[in-house]
Amino acid sequence: MPFFPIVLLSLALIFDFLNGFIGSSSIVATVISSRAMSPRKALAMTAAAEFVGPFLFGVAVAITLGSELVDLAAMNRGAIFSALSAAILWSLFTWYFGLPSSTSHALVGGLVGAALAAGGPSALYLTGLQKVLIALFLSPLLGMLFGHLVLRILYFLLRGATPSVNTLLKRLQIVTAVILALSHSSNDAQKAMGVIAMSMVATGYATRFYVPWWSVALCASAIALGTAVGGWRLIKTLGAKFYKIRPIHAFGSQLTSAAIILGAGLLGGPVSSTHVISSSIVGAGSADRISKVRWNAVRDMGLAWLLTIPLSALLAVGLYKIVSRFV
Repeated sequence: MPFFPIVLLSLALIFDFLNGFIGSSSIVATVISSRAMSPRKALAMTAAAEFVGPFLFGVAVAITLGSELVDLAAMNRGAIFSALSAAILWSLFTWYFGLPSSTSHALVGGLVGAALAAGGPSALYLTGLQKVLIALFLSPLLGMLFGHLVLRILYFLLRGATPSVNTLLKRLQIVTAVILALSHSSNDAQKAMGVIAMSMVATGYATRFYVPWWSVALCASAIALGTAVGGWRLIKTLGAKFYKIRPIHAFGSQLTSAAIILGAGLLGGPVSSTHVISSSIVGAGSADRISKVRWNAVRDMGLAWLLTIPLSALLAVGLYKIVSRFV
């Protein structure tokens, strides 16, 4: 196999690994913070579920990102290299500073910037871009809203319960954490699958866009490995910075996040799991009282989210201008 296809495949799997590495923290943060499971057991359980998820729920998200966002004819080898490199570099930057930024936003920004640099505005499919942006930015709002509503419902259903109900909620978190991990990997691993399928067309290994079975297996393995390693900086951010999480908050936010991420994945909407989970945690906390949430942490996180797409797009443009001289 020639050199460049191997490079693009490797970058896609590195991105997928980082997706698991960063995403795992958002999945297990509430389980750990509420003391439902130890960090080691939570990560092991999550990693196993992350491996299974990509095999269960189809490839609708891969099709959206790989063929409906940008013109495949404009995405040459240099453009795909620049898009993946920009997403990886931005993800590493935000991870280093402990910011729960979005690898999904970074990849979308990278693809948009690379497509603009390689093919101009006509290389963007506005309908697909609209679909992606709606999914990315509406899902956190839904997470906050339904996180709040689910907690209100739980408080109503559990009114008069003794403190022993916390034991039940901790056990139920094991179920919701597994469901959340399955939905996370089914949505996020597909993003790497979509780029791999795009790379196959760009390098001449395929004449049309499709997702081969071996890319599903490779992406499932990469995201599971990233999850097993875990993102400890972000676990601290999501588990402690917003407010002191109790079992009822953890259960409610996990239930909310799993439903939104899985639903979006089945509809082909690429969402940011970190966004959805974080906003669900905030919504759950606000059900107690608005002042309970440490809004300065939410502000800092929101700023990182808003900057991700434009900055990763600019980074991809700069990388393409360099790479295009050599490929």
